[in-house]
Amino acid sequence: MTATKILVADDHPLFRAAVLHALQGAVENLSTVEASSASTLTALLAEHPDLQLVLLDLTMPGARGFSSLVYLRGERPELPVIVISSNDHPPVIRRAQQFGAAGFIPKSSPVETIRTAVRTVLEGGTWFPPITAERSESDARLAARLAQLTPQQFRVLLCIADGLLNKQIAYDLGLAENTVKVHVTAILKKLECNSRTQAAVLVKALEQEGGIDP
Repeated sequence: MTATKILVADDHPLFRAAVLHALQGAVENLSTVEASSASTLTALLAEHPDLQLVLLDLTMPGARGFSSLVYLRGERPELPVIVISSNDHPPVIRRAQQFGAAGFIPKSSPVETIRTAVRTVLEGGTWFPPITAERSESDARLAARLAQLTPQQFRVLLCIADGLLNKQIAYDLGLAENTVKVHVTAILKKLECNSRTQAAVLVKALEQEGGIDP
């Protein structure tokens, strides 16, 4: 029997352990990998092409709001993602839906809820708590614009949002500076931005209003 491989991405070791315990009772022949930061998540995504599900915390080091979710959906659109967060306000759940999550599990959920959500998504469904927040047209437009970027362009965009110069981006991502310039030009065109500052503002929009609870 082929193993079901799930990536658990959360920077709190105790919470990862609790999720792994829940998964043991939800999935037969389970195989898991763990990430504690956005950079580790990116590396593991490349190392494990056979992943079948990602459980994603929104507040890992290196993540900006929904940036990791948007990156995952761009890099591996066929791979379902369940956001698992302590911030379970209705607008946050709605944003997770609009940015492409297949499910949302509040961190306060009992073990059986986690198991039910995981089974449902692995079977091709979606699982979200009941929500009352209305769909946001601005989020829909933002998601559509960001979806035009390649995964590498999205990484460059995050560096732009951090205020890095092209030379610094090239060093951090292991690219030639001229390649970064080409990416920046393409990013601004796809996002319909006239400046790097405007592009950075779009990344800021990925962050939840008032910040994300740890």
